[in-house]
Amino acid sequence: MAKFILQINGSSREVDVDPDTPILWVLRDHLQLVGTKYGCGIAQCGSCTVLLNGIATRTCQLQVSMVGNNEIVTIEGLSENGDHPVQKAWEEEDVPQCGYCQAGQIMSAVSLLKSNPNPSDEEIEMGMSGNICRCGTYIRIKKAIKRVSNS
Repeated sequence: MAKFILQINGSSREVDVDPDTPILWVLRDHLQLVGTKYGCGIAQCGSCTVLLNGIATRTCQLQVSMVGNNEIVTIEGLSENGDHPVQKAWEEEDVPQCGYCQAGQIMSAVSLLKSNPNPSDEEIEMGMSGNICRCGTYIRIKKAIKRVSNS
C-alpha cells in the first residue's frame, strides 16, 4: 500500500492503495465516485472514461501510480447539478436508454468538443468511436453533440 494525493473534481483526495490499482477502482471503491462505470476491463468500451487534464482517458487500465498531479474530472465533477451543456443536450435528445455507458460517452463528448468545438459528423464518429453503446443510441449521441457544437 502507498499514499497518493489525487486531484479529482477540483479537490485534493488522499488514498492509501496498492500502486497498481486502476484509477477506476480508486474512484469507485475508495472515493465512492460511482458514476464512472466498469465495462470491459481492457480499455476498449469507454464506460470508464474520465477527463485527465481535459482529455478523455480510460481508467480501467490506468494505474494510480501513473496519475501524479494530473487533474481528473469524473461525471460527478462535470457539473454540480447535471447542467453542463453536454448533459443538457443528452437529456434534450433523449440519448440514454439503459444509461450504463452514458457517463463515459458524455466525458468523451466533452473532450471532443473542447478540442474541436465544431466537429463534422465524421469527426464526431471518429472522436466517439472508442465508446460502445449496447443500446445503439449513436444517432442521438451525434445529435446531442451537434446541438452543443458551434455549428
